[in-house]
Amino acid sequence: MNESPVVVVGAGPVGLAAAAELAERGVEPLVLERADRAGAAVAQWHHVRLFSRWAELIDPAARRLLEATGWQAPDEGSYPTGREWVEHYLRPLADALGTRVRFGAEVVGVARRGRDRVVDAGRDSEPLTVHVRTASGAEERVTVRAVIDASGTWSNPNPLGGDGLPAVGEHAVAGQIVYQVPDLTDAVVRQRYAGRHVVVAGSGHSALTALVAFDELAAQHPDTRITWLLRRGEVGDTFGGGQADQLPARGALGQRAKAAVEAGRIEVVTGFRTAAIERDAHRLGLVSDAGARVESVDEIVVLTGFRPDLSWLSEIRLGLDATLQAPVALAPLIDPNVHSCGTVYPHGVTELSHPEPGMFLAGMKSYGRAPTFLALTGYEQVRSVAAALAGDRESAERVELVLPETGVCGGAGVFDAPVEEQDGGCCGAPAEPEVLTVSARSTH
Repeated sequence: MNESPVVVVGAGPVGLAAAAELAERGVEPLVLERADRAGAAVAQWHHVRLFSRWAELIDPAARRLLEATGWQAPDEGSYPTGREWVEHYLRPLADALGTRVRFGAEVVGVARRGRDRVVDAGRDSEPLTVHVRTASGAEERVTVRAVIDASGTWSNPNPLGGDGLPAVGEHAVAGQIVYQVPDLTDAVVRQRYAGRHVVVAGSGHSALTALVAFDELAAQHPDTRITWLLRRGEVGDTFGGGQADQLPARGALGQRAKAAVEAGRIEVVTGFRTAAIERDAHRLGLVSDAGARVESVDEIVVLTGFRPDLSWLSEIRLGLDATLQAPVALAPLIDPNVHSCGTVYPHGVTELSHPEPGMFLAGMKSYGRAPTFLALTGYEQVRSVAAALAGDRESAERVELVLPETGVCGGAGVFDAPVEEQDGGCCGAPAEPEVLTVSARSTH
């Protein structure tokens, strides 16, 4: 067997699961993580409670590895926060993997040894090389048999601009914009927003989470004003499936946000595609591409989803869909105009393969700009890829996965908002209704 390792990029939930799956099959993994600890991206939304129960958040091979160390699984029927997911699963898993995980190691490039992407010869015989920059600034090159890119999309949020690019003036007012759900359990953060006019932009689960949190804040600080900015022409099914959602926490979240809107506590502005942000003293004005305006804004929370960073894969031959930037074979299965989390067809190594042998995108990054990704999907992806790399093609192609339905999807046109309006809520930045109350925990 090839003694070179399989490099896994990212020590998040899917990356660590990939390492556990590979190790169990006798394939040596090497996880490269640029942060100094596991679950660094999840830790940035530590205060948010996931939609999925613990039972759906633990990879089977990872569970077996952990249990061999004496680890005790949390209550499988409960819903962890981001912090709890990190502390009780991701970091113990990284510890169990030991030296197979390297921190402070940023992958800055992947290539075929001695060949740029133009050269045909040797692409089936020469190994891949992974270019690494360490925390000290040193550079390394690692020869590997395959690469599983599970680096996610969290570090690359979509901008406020309605055309997918930053609005005019967006960079200039960066100090008054955040691109994640604020932790309103933190007194300093709460003070930043209390009594201010806050605009929340986005129509996904993260946006609903923020709206519920700010509604709680306004209950304690009545002079807080909340405006919800939607690119779509009407609210429509933005609140989700309610009781029909097989992820009950997600359904309840939508109903809480809906109640706040119907009670008039949240002002809704639809059909607003931001073209520019203007500053008047310390306050902001938002201008749409149609000339509509939202005035006297103090703070903007942009929750318009994420996109993959493909810049360091420039020398790799990727087969990506022109619209979603997901693998060509996977894209039709996850098109948000047709599918929700629960109607995505089972998929594995076949759909995740690229023209470049040995290169795989997994986890949220494999979805490109498509939203609503479940941890279970990522775990099944890397199980299939690991089986293929171990030479067990039968197991790799036997992909079976039943996912919970959203309660709102089932046909073309259901997700009628542009992709950039959705967010990665099922796994990457999910939420649950009782979290983010002002009096609640200081998690995430």
